[in-house]
Amino acid sequence: MKTCSACFRLFSQDSGFCPVDGQRLIPVAEASPPRTPEDRRVGATLCGGRYQIWRIVADGGMGRVYQALDLRAGRSVALKILHPEVALDEVSVERFHREFQVSASLPHEHIVEVLGFERTEDESFALVMEYLEGEELRTVLKRDKVLPPERLVRMVSQLALGLAEAHERKVVHRDLKPDNIFLVGTRDGDRVKILDFGSVRDNSEGAKKLTVVGTTIGSPFYMSPEQAQGLLALDHRADVWSVAAIVFECVTGRVPFHASTGPMILVAIMGSNPLPPSEAGKAYGAPASLDPVMERAFMKSPEARLESVGLLADGVGRAYGLAGSHRDWAY
Repeated sequence: MKTCSACFRLFSQDSGFCPVDGQRLIPVAEASPPRTPEDRRVGATLCGGRYQIWRIVADGGMGRVYQALDLRAGRSVALKILHPEVALDEVSVERFHREFQVSASLPHEHIVEVLGFERTEDESFALVMEYLEGEELRTVLKRDKVLPPERLVRMVSQLALGLAEAHERKVVHRDLKPDNIFLVGTRDGDRVKILDFGSVRDNSEGAKKLTVVGTTIGSPFYMSPEQAQGLLALDHRADVWSVAAIVFECVTGRVPFHASTGPMILVAIMGSNPLPPSEAGKAYGAPASLDPVMERAFMKSPEARLESVGLLADGVGRAYGLAGSHRDWAY
């Protein structure tokens, strides 16, 4: 492995220069990770001396993500470590552990690979994952507002393939949003990775339930009506709605339902209909052929909604004049 002496990112042995800072990379054996008083984990080696922390990648409500060197495997990994106060909550820790179990049971090229679940020396818990280089869809939308059709179709087609694996096993993600869709840049285009299975609903026989009936789980802007109501009868079609909300935002530059508070957003989702994409996204050239596809994806009743994310992806591609199915457009 090599590292950049400016930003301390880790790279494979065959890399030459840091794409962020332009610095010539040096072998990790000739460098040391930085130390910072703001976070004692940076520069430390955790989990029985296996993971050497090199830098902070991101912060979230549950925890902080680091890039680390797996000293045993000789590879770069991401460590998501719970915040101290979250690590004291038994239900949060159980959800975190279930994220590991569910993700590890869903090996798929479009689902982030989870490698381990560890207890840290500072009394927290770590989820060990493959390290991804790229950006979240949220970052792209903040910068570019919308996605061009070819990029949108490729993304939703890959989402359909990854979610089909989960849905076949009766696992509902329940928190699909631009923040949980990671776009890995490759020479051939985006490679989608679905993140964060910590809010899943496992409908398989005998699965343990962690959500009390009437509790809403998910992000309000992307939540289906049945999620908004906290209904017990919730299946993969809730994810269809969420992906439709993401597609809507990708073509219009705005979410389909908007209000000033979370509860008001949920009321809007349950009681009103979004504008047709061709109207909401007129400034970006959203086609009228997309309107009936989104109308079916946003049906309030799951029984009337598009049956799968694959059918939604098919509809999006055909709205842009493509022949075939999402399996043809994913790569």
